[in-house]
Amino acid sequence: MDDNILTFISSSEDETYSLGESIGELVEAGQIILLSGDLGAGKTVLAQGICAGLGVLEDVTSPTFNIINEYEGDFTVYHMDLYRLEKDEELYDLAIEEYLESDGVVIIEWPDLAYDLLPPDFIYIKINRISEEEREISIEGEGERSLTLLERLEEYVDFGY
Repeated sequence: MDDNILTFISSSEDETYSLGESIGELVEAGQIILLSGDLGAGKTVLAQGICAGLGVLEDVTSPTFNIINEYEGDFTVYHMDLYRLEKDEELYDLAIEEYLESDGVVIIEWPDLAYDLLPPDFIYIKINRISEEEREISIEGEGERSLTLLERLEEYVDFGY
Protein backbone atom coordinates (compact mmCIF):
# COMPACT_ATOMS: atom_id res chain seq x y z
CA MET A 1 0.00 0.00 0.00
CA ASP A 2 1.51 3.30 -1.08
CA ASP A 3 0.57 6.56 0.65
CA ASN A 4 -2.64 5.04 2.07
CA ILE A 5 -3.98 4.32 -1.43
CA LEU A 6 -4.80 0.97 -3.04
CA THR A 7 -5.37 0.75 -6.79
CA PHE A 8 -7.40 -1.99 -8.45
CA ILE A 9 -7.91 -2.53 -12.18
CA SER A 10 -11.37 -3.91 -12.91
CA SER A 11 -11.97 -5.55 -16.29
CA SER A 12 -15.72 -6.00 -15.88
CA GLU A 13 -18.81 -5.06 -13.88
CA ASP A 14 -18.49 -8.44 -12.14
CA GLU A 15 -14.98 -7.57 -10.92
CA THR A 16 -16.15 -4.15 -9.71
CA TYR A 17 -19.07 -5.79 -7.90
CA SER A 18 -16.73 -8.40 -6.39
CA LEU A 19 -14.36 -5.69 -5.09
CA GLY A 20 -17.37 -3.97 -3.52
CA GLU A 21 -18.46 -7.24 -1.95
CA SER A 22 -15.01 -7.66 -0.38
CA ILE A 23 -15.18 -4.12 0.99
CA GLY A 24 -18.64 -4.84 2.43
CA GLU A 25 -17.38 -7.99 4.15
CA LEU A 26 -14.64 -5.99 5.89
CA VAL A 27 -16.30 -2.70 6.91
CA GLU A 28 -17.28 -1.92 10.46
CA ALA A 29 -20.28 -0.06 11.85
CA GLY A 30 -19.98 3.69 11.35
CA GLN A 31 -17.86 3.46 8.18
CA ILE A 32 -18.30 6.21 5.60
CA ILE A 33 -17.51 5.39 1.98
CA LEU A 34 -17.35 8.10 -0.68
CA LEU A 35 -17.71 7.10 -4.34
CA SER A 36 -16.50 9.43 -7.06
CA GLY A 37 -16.38 9.00 -10.83
CA ASP A 38 -18.08 10.05 -14.04
CA LEU A 39 -21.62 9.02 -14.95
CA GLY A 40 -21.59 5.34 -15.83
CA ALA A 41 -18.18 4.70 -14.25
CA GLY A 42 -19.53 2.01 -11.92
CA LYS A 43 -20.28 3.76 -8.62
CA THR A 44 -23.65 2.07 -8.19
CA VAL A 45 -22.23 -1.36 -9.19
CA LEU A 46 -19.56 -0.95 -6.51
CA ALA A 47 -22.22 0.14 -3.99
CA GLN A 48 -24.32 -2.92 -4.89
CA GLY A 49 -21.31 -5.13 -4.17
CA ILE A 50 -20.65 -3.39 -0.86
CA CYS A 51 -24.27 -3.93 0.15
CA ALA A 52 -24.10 -7.61 -0.87
CA GLY A 53 -20.99 -8.02 1.28
CA LEU A 54 -22.94 -6.50 4.15
CA GLY A 55 -25.71 -9.05 3.78
CA VAL A 56 -28.29 -6.80 2.12
CA LEU A 57 -30.74 -9.11 0.34
CA GLU A 58 -32.96 -6.59 -1.45
CA ASP A 59 -32.19 -5.00 -4.82
CA VAL A 60 -29.84 -2.04 -4.45
CA THR A 61 -30.62 0.73 -6.92
CA SER A 62 -29.18 4.16 -7.56
CA PRO A 63 -30.72 6.67 -5.15
CA THR A 64 -30.48 9.50 -7.71
CA PHE A 65 -34.14 10.48 -7.38
CA ASN A 66 -34.73 9.50 -3.73
CA ILE A 67 -31.32 10.90 -2.74
CA ILE A 68 -31.13 8.38 0.15
CA ASN A 69 -31.99 4.67 0.08
CA GLU A 70 -31.86 2.67 3.28
CA TYR A 71 -31.12 -1.06 3.39
CA GLU A 72 -30.91 -3.60 6.20
CA GLY A 73 -28.03 -6.05 6.34
CA ASP A 74 -25.33 -6.72 8.92
CA PHE A 75 -25.65 -2.99 9.60
CA THR A 76 -28.12 -0.43 8.30
CA VAL A 77 -26.77 0.91 5.01
CA TYR A 78 -27.52 4.49 3.99
CA HIS A 79 -26.84 4.81 0.26
CA MET A 80 -26.87 8.43 -0.88
CA ASP A 81 -26.54 10.09 -4.26
CA LEU A 82 -25.89 13.82 -3.98
CA TYR A 83 -25.73 14.42 -7.75
CA ARG A 84 -28.92 16.49 -7.91
CA LEU A 85 -28.12 18.68 -4.91
CA GLU A 86 -26.81 22.15 -5.63
CA LYS A 87 -26.42 23.87 -2.25
CA ASP A 88 -25.04 23.00 1.18
CA GLU A 89 -28.40 23.91 2.72
CA GLU A 90 -29.99 20.93 0.97
CA LEU A 91 -27.67 18.63 2.94
CA TYR A 92 -28.97 20.10 6.19
CA ASP A 93 -32.55 19.58 5.00
CA LEU A 94 -31.68 15.88 4.58
CA ALA A 95 -30.21 15.77 8.11
CA ILE A 96 -27.06 14.29 6.58
CA GLU A 97 -25.06 14.83 9.77
CA GLU A 98 -27.29 12.35 11.61
CA TYR A 99 -26.50 9.70 9.01
CA LEU A 100 -22.77 10.49 9.16
CA GLU A 101 -22.81 10.02 12.95
CA SER A 102 -24.86 6.80 12.86
CA ASP A 103 -23.73 3.25 13.57
CA GLY A 104 -24.69 2.28 10.03
CA VAL A 105 -22.54 2.19 6.92
CA VAL A 106 -22.88 5.33 4.79
CA ILE A 107 -22.16 5.18 1.05
CA ILE A 108 -22.19 8.54 -0.74
CA GLU A 109 -22.08 8.87 -4.52
CA TRP A 110 -21.11 12.33 -5.81
CA PRO A 111 -19.80 13.38 -2.35
CA ASP A 112 -18.25 16.78 -3.23
CA LEU A 113 -20.96 18.84 -1.52
CA ALA A 114 -20.58 16.88 1.74
CA TYR A 115 -16.82 17.22 2.31
CA ASP A 116 -17.08 19.97 4.91
CA LEU A 117 -19.47 17.84 7.00
CA LEU A 118 -17.41 14.66 6.99
CA PRO A 119 -15.82 13.33 10.16
CA PRO A 120 -12.04 12.76 9.95
CA ASP A 121 -12.38 9.02 9.18
CA PHE A 122 -13.66 7.88 5.77
CA ILE A 123 -12.83 5.86 2.66
CA TYR A 124 -12.61 7.74 -0.64
CA ILE A 125 -13.00 5.61 -3.77
CA LYS A 126 -12.39 7.14 -7.20
CA ILE A 127 -13.39 5.21 -10.31
CA ASN A 128 -11.71 6.21 -13.57
CA ARG A 129 -12.85 4.78 -16.89
CA ILE A 130 -9.89 3.35 -18.82
CA SER A 131 -11.95 1.81 -21.63
CA GLU A 132 -15.51 0.63 -22.22
CA GLU A 133 -15.03 -2.26 -19.77
CA GLU A 134 -11.88 -1.41 -17.79
CA ARG A 135 -11.84 0.81 -14.72
CA GLU A 136 -9.06 1.98 -12.43
CA ILE A 137 -10.42 2.04 -8.88
CA SER A 138 -8.32 3.89 -6.31
CA ILE A 139 -9.19 3.48 -2.65
CA GLU A 140 -7.84 5.97 -0.14
CA GLY A 141 -8.25 5.90 3.61
CA GLU A 142 -8.46 8.84 5.99
CA GLY A 143 -8.43 8.10 9.71
CA GLU A 144 -7.51 5.08 11.80
CA ARG A 145 -10.58 2.89 11.11
CA SER A 146 -10.35 3.50 7.36
CA LEU A 147 -6.62 2.81 7.22
CA THR A 148 -7.21 -0.47 9.07
CA LEU A 149 -9.87 -1.35 6.50
CA LEU A 150 -7.39 -0.68 3.68
CA GLU A 151 -4.77 -2.92 5.33
CA ARG A 152 -7.32 -5.72 5.67
CA LEU A 153 -8.53 -5.19 2.10
CA GLU A 154 -4.98 -5.40 0.75
CA GLU A 155 -4.60 -8.82 2.42
CA TYR A 156 -8.05 -9.96 1.24
CA VAL A 157 -8.08 -8.87 -2.44
CA ASP A 158 -5.56 -9.50 -5.20
CA PHE A 159 -4.49 -6.04 -6.29
CA GLY A 160 -2.06 -7.49 -8.83
CA TYR A 161 1.18 -6.14 -7.40
